[in-house]
Amino acid sequence: MITVGVTGGIGSGKSTVCDVWAELGAYVLNADELAKQVMVTNDEVKKQLVDSFGSESFLDDGELNTKHLANEAFGKGRVKELNAIVHPKLPAAASQKMKEAEAQGYDIFVYEAALLLENLEPGLLDYIVLVLADEDHRIERVKQRDYSSETEIRQRIKKQRNFENVTERVDYVIRNNGTLEELEKKAEIIYQNFLTERDT
Repeated sequence: MITVGVTGGIGSGKSTVCDVWAELGAYVLNADELAKQVMVTNDEVKKQLVDSFGSESFLDDGELNTKHLANEAFGKGRVKELNAIVHPKLPAAASQKMKEAEAQGYDIFVYEAALLLENLEPGLLDYIVLVLADEDHRIERVKQRDYSSETEIRQRIKKQRNFENVTERVDYVIRNNGTLEELEKKAEIIYQNFLTERDT
């Protein structure tokens, strides 16, 4: 099984690339979704969240109180504190999902994460794909997706790293400044490359 990491900034199109690959038969794991699972299922993480952010971190039914945690983390500038609790647990959780995907017979495993390069364990992934887009394109996409204001989106972009500076650390760069069809075509070509690598 080929393992692939996908990263890029907000509005770059990385989720669209992953959607294309999922349709082509890949197992796609999103880091944000995995983090939510870890927060609910890992007893150590749950205890740390309650200790740091209060019992309101979880609803009465045991589900995550995302509104409370988002307000604490983003509204009060405690994102690093939240990440310090959750992120160390993600590599092991991702590895477990990888094993499950391989046991189920998947040829390609894809892990999508904005902070992939910060949290990547050496040797965990065969390839890393970076999706890039000009800032104007990114802002327009996020506006349509989230109905956020341009000011809000620019602030979110500023908080992320400049992904143009890490192109030498990845195996493939997809530039997404054109149409959706062009992006899908680029994604399909790279996916076929993965399948070819798997067969060699």
